[in-house]
Amino acid sequence: MSTSREVLVSVRNIDKTFTRGDEVVHALHGINLDIYRGEYVSIMGPSGSGKSTLFNMIGALDRPTSGEVMVGGVSLPSLSSLETSYFRCKHIGYVFQSYNLVASLTALGNVMLPLQFLGHSEEEARRLAAQKLEYVGLGDRMGHRPDQLSGGQQQRVAIARALANDPAILLADEPTANLDINTGQMIIEIFKKLSVELGTTVISATHDHKMLAKSDRIVWINDGAVERVERVSDMNIVTGAIRTGGDGQNLLS
Repeated sequence: MSTSREVLVSVRNIDKTFTRGDEVVHALHGINLDIYRGEYVSIMGPSGSGKSTLFNMIGALDRPTSGEVMVGGVSLPSLSSLETSYFRCKHIGYVFQSYNLVASLTALGNVMLPLQFLGHSEEEARRLAAQKLEYVGLGDRMGHRPDQLSGGQQQRVAIARALANDPAILLADEPTANLDINTGQMIIEIFKKLSVELGTTVISATHDHKMLAKSDRIVWINDGAVERVERVSDMNIVTGAIRTGGDGQNLLS
């Protein structure tokens, strides 16, 4: 499936400020960004750049101080707390660096949680959860608890849980940071498959060059603003460096 040019996420003039004692911290300054349906986008930036804040705005985990965040035509800042919770569960899947699985539940039980939150019967939730675990290659691990699974398997359970309600957007925050190279590559391939085959919009905050190389575009955030947006097809990403432009300038090492 080719990437559609339909805009799914539209960020317009968002600012985010925090108060720290007497100091006002400007985390985001006038961010404007469009992300298309079925696109695989990576967000990059140094610590404190505003990368995570932007990520949280798109995922309805935080609200801007001013500006607009539209997802599928819905204004996220205008939703009530209850509406926001429902919207997140229905339309956005989350994958975190630390997996965030419920230790007492099996892989199947973890994936069933968002389905049951939306009102599926236990039988239907079980059936759909099993399908997602099969999709990520864990059909033979459904009855295992997190402490009986490897890090890569736990992350695949987390992906299956994120996909439980067939979200339009999958948000992944440094999803390969705790994984070895081979396992990380497996996770990256799953994300690419979701984008290409299912048309899921994948948005990842990452510094993993292998993940960057699989992306369609990279959004560079610095000092609370979008510094530039580049198509990966115009770049040369190698282990330890990213080179862009005709002069082959090394932009990250």
